[in-house]
Amino acid sequence: MTVKLIVAVSSHTGAIGKDNDLMWNLPSDMKHFKDTTRGIPVLTGRKNYESIPPKYRPLPGRANIVITRDPSYQAPGATVCVSIKEALTQAKALKNDSCFVIGGGQIYKQCLAQGLIDELYITWVNASLDGDAYFEGFEPSLWEGKEMMRQEQDPKHEYSFRVVHYIKKKEVSEVRSTTKINR
Repeated sequence: MTVKLIVAVSSHTGAIGKDNDLMWNLPSDMKHFKDTTRGIPVLTGRKNYESIPPKYRPLPGRANIVITRDPSYQAPGATVCVSIKEALTQAKALKNDSCFVIGGGQIYKQCLAQGLIDELYITWVNASLDGDAYFEGFEPSLWEGKEMMRQEQDPKHEYSFRVVHYIKKKEVSEVRSTTKINR
């Protein structure tokens, strides 16, 4: 199964959110998120899940898997897991070719640090905003990126942005495979 990550990031500060909410209104990027993740299981941390407006929870058209340390946490319509490993096992059990990690900051950081991500879809928002959640652990030299989309600032988009699809460089994937075999 291919594990993908999708995120929107302030290209100047690395911020991804503030007060458990998005820091921008970018309709074209929201459409990109919906179109890209539709039909594919999504893994999300509890705080990120709770930041989704209740009328959209669970996110429609995809299996929602919520990661929390609290085994008694309830998320009607979603699967609750107590670890990233358990969430990935649940996603694999759905017999899908891939899954998406959709946040938040701590989940992104842990997945990147553990080498779990195969592909990234990063929306680089041309904004210099400070938040309280940041995208950490992304090392550009390990990835090959191709721009998928560009949106200029306009009346519907308060900031310009570009979406880049990254695939882990072959050498990195080979090292990861060899490391797993030797354990």
